[in-house]
Amino acid sequence: MPVAKLPTFAPDLIALFEKRGTSRIDTPVIQPAAPFLDMAGEDLRRRIFLTESDTGASLCLRPEFTIPVCLQHIESATGTPKRYAYLGQVFRQRREGANEFYQAGIEDLGDRDVASADARAISDAFASLKLALPGRKFTATLGDQSVFEAVVKALGLPTGWQKRLIHAFGNAMQIEMLLGELAEPQPAQPLAADIEAMLASGSLDALAAHVEETMHATGYLTNASRTPREIANRLAEKRALAATRLDPRALDVLEEFLSLDLPFADAAAALAGFADAAGLKLDGALSRFDARAAALANAGVDFSAITYRAAFGRPLDYYTGLVFEIAEAGKPAVLAGGGRYDRMLTLLGATDHIPAVGFSLWLDRIEATKGEAA
Repeated sequence: MPVAKLPTFAPDLIALFEKRGTSRIDTPVIQPAAPFLDMAGEDLRRRIFLTESDTGASLCLRPEFTIPVCLQHIESATGTPKRYAYLGQVFRQRREGANEFYQAGIEDLGDRDVASADARAISDAFASLKLALPGRKFTATLGDQSVFEAVVKALGLPTGWQKRLIHAFGNAMQIEMLLGELAEPQPAQPLAADIEAMLASGSLDALAAHVEETMHATGYLTNASRTPREIANRLAEKRALAATRLDPRALDVLEEFLSLDLPFADAAAALAGFADAAGLKLDGALSRFDARAAALANAGVDFSAITYRAAFGRPLDYYTGLVFEIAEAGKPAVLAGGGRYDRMLTLLGATDHIPAVGFSLWLDRIEATKGEAA
């Protein structure tokens, strides 16, 4: 594995981060693998370099900084709000370019003014790129998972379908496949006649007892990761999901929302118009979107450089709201990306709810861009 080189502009980035009121943080290169496998998303999970400790614990080379920074914050019992800045190496397999490369960024933890914190993340990401690549123009693509969640919930889909769609947010192929299933449900694979009868009658207690008896008989129970009741509930949920058919009008509404792709300056009005025309109550999500837009304007961010895409997400499972990526205008390489991840610190063990937002810079891509003609 070739050794990554620290870009020449790295000291300037560190100085910029300090001016932004951050504390420099470093995290171990060797990390526990479980948090990444549980929360990072399928794309990153496939790229992780895994290993084991002497005791057999699953470890990995640090594939990104957000999770390690959050874990270290929890372990240190540091209060919030707190802004952390990092710059160091990360490791990913099967990557275009080097498998070992430098990332830098800021994680903003605990600021209850969500709109201002979101705007600060986008503004700081733009400022970092302008520092590293002076004279270049940049464009950002912005999405909002919380608006998508609000639309899905307002359509009245069963909870299981809401979870499936939200989990697929940002993955266009998977969303298209799920919408196809909702439009034309396929019959579920038949199970044993006695199990089908219990599912049809709603006898989950009897089904759980049957599952437990089968697990004992096969010797599987001692190694099971789920209880018989959880398995019975999951079978019932899968049957209900397979039978769900989305009303054609509701399907049209969802597809119309996902097709929204327009200048950010027009996004708030377009979302409000969409909600009114569809008869959906999205007031909370839209007011948060409006508040973020106002905060971005106050931060001096150029709206003309931002496109809003309703279907846009990033390939990490922990995002909950804002997501964004920034590239040089007219070029495909993503140079910075980030978003909001309000549930993650609680899932990692924090005792209190800690809202969080952040962004990362791909320093090797930025360095490569420096050598290209502007």
